[in-house]
Amino acid sequence: MTDDAPIPEFDRVTAYHEAGHAVVALYLDRPVHRVSVLPNQELLGKCEFRKGVFRPTDDWLETEILISLGGMAAEARLTGAYDRLAAGRDLAHARKLALQRATERQLDRFEKRMLAKTENLLADDGLWRAVELIAERLVKLGSISGRAARHLYEMGTADG
Repeated sequence: MTDDAPIPEFDRVTAYHEAGHAVVALYLDRPVHRVSVLPNQELLGKCEFRKGVFRPTDDWLETEILISLGGMAAEARLTGAYDRLAAGRDLAHARKLALQRATERQLDRFEKRMLAKTENLLADDGLWRAVELIAERLVKLGSISGRAARHLYEMGTADG
């Protein structure tokens, strides 16, 4: 066995998806515990949040919806298309939350408005750079701590 064996890289699209969740969460002051693209039987990746540290904002419902949509929005910015099948769990969670604010009839319009708001957040150069930095690290390592995610977020959003 040689030391020159290639180091496996993790799925780039999944890395951007999970980085999108993390960046939107950090932007909205939701502490991140860990971000991972290590697949298991149920998930291709995961963005975990700290329990008990989060103080809900005035509009915690909108915050949670935006975080849920952050992965799909980041992935779509990278690939040019929405993968609603891959983001099925995120969309189901966002829709469940949205039903507390909108009726069944209003749901599609409300979801589009929240998705547009998420896309607008990620259109910010600093926030998108943070997505790229976190995704790059995930592709190499597979998983990063919340502390590492916060550091990369701060690097991406730093002025200059």
